[in-house]
Amino acid sequence: MLSTKPYLLRAIYEWCVDQGFTPYLQVAVDARTRVPREHVRDGQIVLNVSPEATSQLLIGNDEISFQARFNGSAFPILIPVDTVAAIYARENGQGMAFEVIPAGEGEALAEDEDVAPPFSAKPDVEPDEPPPAGGGRSHLKVVK
Repeated sequence: MLSTKPYLLRAIYEWCVDQGFTPYLQVAVDARTRVPREHVRDGQIVLNVSPEATSQLLIGNDEISFQARFNGSAFPILIPVDTVAAIYARENGQGMAFEVIPAGEGEALAEDEDVAPPFSAKPDVEPDEPPPAGGGRSHLKVVK
């Protein structure tokens, strides 16, 4: 049986876009994840996946792929669906959190392992910007 996770990701993404919100993905980075390495913090990265910030976005059942601009250059992003920790609207923090399935044996990201070629400047899209303070509890729901 297929996981509900990719279907929920697509639904929350569509809701964010329909509401005029900016959808953000929080991803646990492992050896399978292809993102600019210098933007990974504590083994995670937060990415703006709005239509304005991405090109060729595809939220498939197994992986999410798109092009994003970092330092003015297009960069191919590849995210296994099982590494997505949350999807939420930047403006109000509403969205959904997910259980992250750990990488298989030997797939854990080593500290010195390069996942992608490094860039020296900040991205055109601010991936690490936290959601605004909503005063209290998070709106995210953990799905197992």
